[in-house]
Amino acid sequence: MKFKSYQSFILGSVLLSGCLPLQEKNDERPNIMVIMLDDMGYSDLGCYGGEIQTPNIDALATGGVRFTQMHNTARCCPSRASLLTGHYPHKAGIDGMGVNLSMNTATIAEVLKENGYHTGMTGKWHLSETKPVNDPDEQLRWMAHQVNYGPFSPLENYPCNRGFDEHWGVIWGVVNFFDPFSLVHNEEPIKEVPDDFYMTDFVTEKSVNLIDTYSKDDKPFFLYVAHTAPHWPLHALPEDIAKYKDTYNEGWEVLRKQRYARMVEMGLIDKKNYPLPANSSRKSWDDCERKDYEAACMAVHAAMIDRVDQGVGEIVKKLQETGQYENTIIMVLSDNGASYERGYPPGFDRPGFTRDSTLIEYNSDNPGAETTWNYIGDAGQVPPILLLGSGRWNLMKEEQQPLLLFIGQTD
Repeated sequence: MKFKSYQSFILGSVLLSGCLPLQEKNDERPNIMVIMLDDMGYSDLGCYGGEIQTPNIDALATGGVRFTQMHNTARCCPSRASLLTGHYPHKAGIDGMGVNLSMNTATIAEVLKENGYHTGMTGKWHLSETKPVNDPDEQLRWMAHQVNYGPFSPLENYPCNRGFDEHWGVIWGVVNFFDPFSLVHNEEPIKEVPDDFYMTDFVTEKSVNLIDTYSKDDKPFFLYVAHTAPHWPLHALPEDIAKYKDTYNEGWEVLRKQRYARMVEMGLIDKKNYPLPANSSRKSWDDCERKDYEAACMAVHAAMIDRVDQGVGEIVKKLQETGQYENTIIMVLSDNGASYERGYPPGFDRPGFTRDSTLIEYNSDNPGAETTWNYIGDAGQVPPILLLGSGRWNLMKEEQQPLLLFIGQTD
């Protein structure tokens, strides 16, 4: 089915899924909530065969519908541009990374706001021009909150100026989860965060607060919950990482077989038409030289998704408490599949040190903390890098590899 606009997609989703009963009165319009994850694998969620604990998202899937034919544009900002406008990303002005969403393309928030909806957003925007400062050393200091170089992108393309009444989140696409760069409330930068700050919890907290506010009158609301998890860096809370300490010790070959078997059992894959293919990476777990490292990175990735799911539980609870749950369309999706990117050194959107100048260790054997910067990558053998100072790297012009992603297809 082809949809001419995002509004049609919303309507089509309701009619196809049966998640929302038709309203008897024309003025009882539904709330619309889009929960976006960032670089999550197709089979990461429990309801898609994953071993990660996602009971709250799984419950939504049980009461709704799981899509198996949905596609995205394979990178963060193009997918988000299409999602918010209903256009191909190039038509919406996103013909590369870090460029502006076209001012001639209406967002769904702008359209719904004109039609009487509250419009709120929490989390990652990544649809504005993001340029580094000229001096690479100063760029690193800017990302560490040690200097201020003004707005993080042109203000006219901040979410609060593209149809969202409220935005609590980040303008750029990559963040330190414990002290994020480009964090704002509408146009105002948030310069300080508490010691216990964690980006995923911040997105959840602000989403819950907006639901509480929007539930005080009769207007419907559109809420775009745009998580930064589980996009690299691999940052998670210790209690969540501990759940997956031994989960990935058997390696990726065992994991892919287990996930495939569960997807077949769930009816997501017809094994006759889609048998499990050969391991296209040609990388054997037996030959992996850093098994503990690979398992640790995947454990943090799982912990990040687990935390998102905990937040979904809090959001659903708030919807129920405010009487909004039965009249809310909830969609959960990812902007693209799991990222194979690995090994990028500091530069552009990757800090070399924290706010207090503590050096960040890249590809740490113990990922998860703010002073580490890891990627799940493609199982290549990448040595740890402890950065000893700034000014040593080509920070702005490293080549970016395209993502090759499988979103899933079944009959």
